[in-house]
Amino acid sequence: MSKVKYYYDPETLSYRPITITNKKRISNFALFFLGSFAFGIVSLMILLNSEWINTPAEIAQKRALENYELQFEILNKKLNQIEAVVSNIEDRDNNLYRVYFEASSIPEEQRKAGFGGVNRYKDLEGYDNSELIINTAKRLDILSKQTVVQSRSLDEIERLAANKAELIEAIPSIQPIKNEDLKRMASGYGYRKDPFTKKRRFHYGMDFTAKKGTPIYATGNGIVKRADNRSSGYGKHIRIDHGFGYVSLYGHLNKYNVRRGQKVKRGDIIGYVGNTGRSAGPHLHYEIFKDNKRINPLNFYYGNLSQKEFDAMLTQSKQENQSMD
Repeated sequence: MSKVKYYYDPETLSYRPITITNKKRISNFALFFLGSFAFGIVSLMILLNSEWINTPAEIAQKRALENYELQFEILNKKLNQIEAVVSNIEDRDNNLYRVYFEASSIPEEQRKAGFGGVNRYKDLEGYDNSELIINTAKRLDILSKQTVVQSRSLDEIERLAANKAELIEAIPSIQPIKNEDLKRMASGYGYRKDPFTKKRRFHYGMDFTAKKGTPIYATGNGIVKRADNRSSGYGKHIRIDHGFGYVSLYGHLNKYNVRRGQKVKRGDIIGYVGNTGRSAGPHLHYEIFKDNKRINPLNFYYGNLSQKEFDAMLTQSKQENQSMD
């Protein structure tokens, strides 16, 4: 049995029991229900807009963002590896390939040029992960620039290598006649006694004694520029232009085996030993020019001499004897 509640009635100066009608009960219940419903709606809105509860769309977006961050992390690790490889290639390019082929090194500023001044990443600013995205974009751009520069450098090295191979074949690097026992060299490059005036004068080539008709060989690839006897003192002689500033001269020939304008290769027979011109006896006078200056031919015999043979010929060539022309 529920308790009966009373109220004081000042008119009658007595306590009267409180009676609640059905209408009042329904009204109170309706107010309670509406209040509870409103409170629930407000609480739900607060929770939905709080950081503790996410909508399915927000959860999917968060997962996508985490996945992108993971992909960027993997990409940056791969960039570290690629940058290390490119750096190694650049180092070998500057300190090995370009040194060998006598090309100037490419400074780092040139390899990474073009990324200062204007902010080319402005469109990537203002996002939650802008710093990560911008740094990755910068690394990719710099790596792309380095790759382009290195590709052009390797193209240049390829051209230089082709020229180097051509140069190696062109340099006059063998003796002009067979001289296995090293006994054919009569006089070397330097001051010698003139066979006619008996005075000391500079001898600009090397003399090889040989019987008349002994074959003479082209010492490097080239083109015959002269094959005549119109040069003072040389008699019948041949000049071969090897390119790269090198020219070889063969004097006092008996006869020619080539003609002007003919292409020759190292080891081809171009003529035969004689005694024409200003000559004291059958021999070959041999000279090498580099950029129009005569130089010591002995320095170019590495093509068919061992170190021991070269040292022996060097000692012999330093003897200040009488030349043959």
